[in-house]
Amino acid sequence: MVKVNQMAVLQVATITLVVLGSLVQVAKAVNAWDVTTWTPSHATFYGDDSGAATMGTPLSETDQVITFCSFQLEWGGACGYGNLWWRGYGLATAALSDTLLNNGLTCGACFEIKCNITGGESGKWCIQSNPSIKITATNQCPPNFDRPTDNGGWCNPPRTHFDLSLNMFRRLAQTQAGIIPISYRRTRCIKTGGIRFYLGGNAHFNLVLVYNVGGWGDVMKMQMRGTKTGWITMKRNWGQNWESSINYTGQSLSFIVTLGNGQVRVIRNLTPTVWYFKQTYEADTNF
Repeated sequence: MVKVNQMAVLQVATITLVVLGSLVQVAKAVNAWDVTTWTPSHATFYGDDSGAATMGTPLSETDQVITFCSFQLEWGGACGYGNLWWRGYGLATAALSDTLLNNGLTCGACFEIKCNITGGESGKWCIQSNPSIKITATNQCPPNFDRPTDNGGWCNPPRTHFDLSLNMFRRLAQTQAGIIPISYRRTRCIKTGGIRFYLGGNAHFNLVLVYNVGGWGDVMKMQMRGTKTGWITMKRNWGQNWESSINYTGQSLSFIVTLGNGQVRVIRNLTPTVWYFKQTYEADTNF
């Protein structure tokens, strides 16, 4: 009798462990912006064939941000990339709902998207000959709390949503659809050349835009060092703009870039000792 009970207890314990193991896996089940299995969502498009509207307010190559007292004027979209042609992203981009953009930390991440032909009435507009597209997250699709989430408030939390450039939307569906059911998953970013750093700001306020990042694409941590300083952890200003108040004049600059999946690249002596603000410097490495 005792043996039977012990066996029963052992079986229950084993089942409990299995269940708990499953719960742990569910708990770890990635955030919406990290899913690597096909996940249902929706997509719309904005702008015209030029893609200008996908880049935020137009800006010159030189100015990224002006800070005046407590007011900050931002250009170049929620990620700060500015002209997406200059940055190498072109039109293969999307604005993400806040649920996906993660307060700008998902900027630079890449996603694969396909139109869901079986996704109801709107699925009839899907172009079956093109199974999927790949895009980089470069902007925010702002919520519209004056509209319900199923009728115009497509980017309201907790919805996941992709607002594509017109060019990319056309590769998935006919524009008559307006909004289409999709499936999406996170994918590796394939970039040409090395990680690039645009050095903005001034001698007392360094504002570094990091872009053209391969691998997981989303920079979660930046560290900066001059030849006369130690490693300084930078503060994220917005999007993928990172700031430091150290004066690095006359010093060669180095960086440590950490992605959301924990991958790290150390870029030593990216610049010579004489370097210039409002210039882009490219590393000889990427993820």
